[in-house]
Amino acid sequence: MKVNTTILSMSQLDHSWNTDLYQQKHAFVFQYGDDLLTVLKPQPGERILDLGCGTGELTARIAQKGAEVVGLDASATMIAKARQSFPDLTFQLGDAQQLVTSQPFDAIFSNATLHWIGETQQPRVLRTVFKALKPGGRFVAELGGRGNVQRILNALHSVLNEVGINQPVHLNYFPSVGQYATMLETAGFSIRWMQYFDRDTPLTDPQTGISDWLTMFRGDLLNALSDKDRQAVISAVNLQLRPTNFRDGYWFADYKRLRFEAVKPLIL
Repeated sequence: MKVNTTILSMSQLDHSWNTDLYQQKHAFVFQYGDDLLTVLKPQPGERILDLGCGTGELTARIAQKGAEVVGLDASATMIAKARQSFPDLTFQLGDAQQLVTSQPFDAIFSNATLHWIGETQQPRVLRTVFKALKPGGRFVAELGGRGNVQRILNALHSVLNEVGINQPVHLNYFPSVGQYATMLETAGFSIRWMQYFDRDTPLTDPQTGISDWLTMFRGDLLNALSDKDRQAVISAVNLQLRPTNFRDGYWFADYKRLRFEAVKPLIL
């Protein structure tokens, strides 16, 4: 279903994700998002924005419910893959910090995206989301919560330090319930509910799960290394994590999730 809508972006950011690796080895990202759609409850005729749509699988599921949906992502590679996979849907390249729409939405949905936005940029994003919703519109989202993938990031930081590389590896914003609730309320939202929970997540390949995860989500650090150093770092991280993140024949990522539904009040 094509939707005629205009979303403008003053600053379009291109995170060059490996979309094949994402779909083949990290499909759990959007598969777990199916459960979040039961919170969204998209209705026929509603206008919904999928903020950080990735390769478009959840956007398509929203459309299947009869909603008019737009997928927005800052990555040109993700948007290109989504358009290829779902040519009948509307996908746009854009930065959530600069979200402007010609028509407000009934709902805005976001799965595993908000934690890629820095803490200092979060208030601006939440204000733009608030403005893009109709009065009474809902904002349903899940992001990494405090302590998300802490063991993986600690191991990577430790190994990089051992080889003389002092680069920050905690690049995401993983807030507590209190921190994010305060941000939402400051932006004007009323919070219907918010939940924080552990979700150890089995990685697809029992042999290369952690290596695939590092390549997918910390490629920005690893790709700066030589092939030899990159393989040495990945091997050392695997060795360090095996006692805590490998069990029953599978690698696990130590995910902590923060999920919420917030509403733009009818009367401001």
